[in-house]
Amino acid sequence: MIHRRVVLHFPGFEPLDSEAHRQRYQRSAAQAARVWESRFAVGPMSGMPENAHFIVDAAGDGWVTSSEIHIHDHNDLIASLRRDSLWRQIAAGFRAGLALVVQGAAFAYFRHAWRFGLFFLFPYLFIALGIAIGVEIAALPLTIDLHPLWLLLSLPLGYAAFRYGWMRLSDRYHVLHLLADWRLAVAIAENGQEVAAWIEREADRAERALATSADEVLVTSHSMGASLALSVIGRLIERNSPVLRDRRITFVTLGGAALQCSLLSSATLLRHRIGLVARHTQVDWFDIQCLTDPIHLYKCQTVALSGHPDAPQPKLVFVRFKNAMSAERYGRNRRDFLRMHRQYVLGPDQKSGFDFTLMTAGPLPALSFSDLHSARPPVF
Repeated sequence: MIHRRVVLHFPGFEPLDSEAHRQRYQRSAAQAARVWESRFAVGPMSGMPENAHFIVDAAGDGWVTSSEIHIHDHNDLIASLRRDSLWRQIAAGFRAGLALVVQGAAFAYFRHAWRFGLFFLFPYLFIALGIAIGVEIAALPLTIDLHPLWLLLSLPLGYAAFRYGWMRLSDRYHVLHLLADWRLAVAIAENGQEVAAWIEREADRAERALATSADEVLVTSHSMGASLALSVIGRLIERNSPVLRDRRITFVTLGGAALQCSLLSSATLLRHRIGLVARHTQVDWFDIQCLTDPIHLYKCQTVALSGHPDAPQPKLVFVRFKNAMSAERYGRNRRDFLRMHRQYVLGPDQKSGFDFTLMTAGPLPALSFSDLHSARPPVF
């Protein structure tokens, strides 16, 4: 059993800072404590901002575990993408979409995971439909052969329908946030200046965190966080960092979307680092996926599709969210794709084979979850 653990967690594309992620973890841990009849005491954030982490002291029948969890959030990158005006965000989002098409990623999404391809198209089709409706309203006098002076009324009405009607509706579906997501995917693939600086800074943080003695070193990532986690750990391997020598690292991707970035033709550095992580003899990598979650490339091998078919491939581990959620909560949320995509890191309603809190703060080695049966709770 694990008595002391160090966790590096790379969250997905959400506008949350480290403290907000800690608070979410605390809420999920409270749910897990009730389900597993154990104690998960989540401490305050410390080491801010250059070494943000918190301690989880957990205990149950016959076991005590302390986990030091470091949050490698990228909220500053998200904030920079959402800082522009509405029209600049839309224009930049469509430029990113064009880059994804030109660099072959969009076609690869449909080839390997058509649901992820639809996820890619959604914000662009939504904006395009809104613009078409606004233009139709603006041109209505010409359409029904009214005097051109009516354009003085229809043009501002068409603009208002799009800007204050359609785009207000878009907030419900997080459309601008999704456009920013694709913009960051392109920036990661191209190793843009801000992204490269973030990777260097977080690699320094990870190196300091991994210098701590522990029974287990665990790196977890959710969604787009997989690309950033692979970049950071790959960067440590490039540095030949001494913290990676003679100690095993369990590397877990949760609904990992590294292929979102690595399938772009410009993502040569990211694909190189994916290969470094996959081939590193001290890294045990497995990928947890769920059919109910369309916002990742289900049943796809990240390493092979990133150009390393001869490297060791991460084990694919499949879970079913309905095994961990109550029937009422599952029924209420199953059609909310963004909500279901977050379930990997949220708390359980009942015992099942996988629980994020138990894996990151419980007594079992994280690698044991690579052999989980989704409906069968672990024994500890």
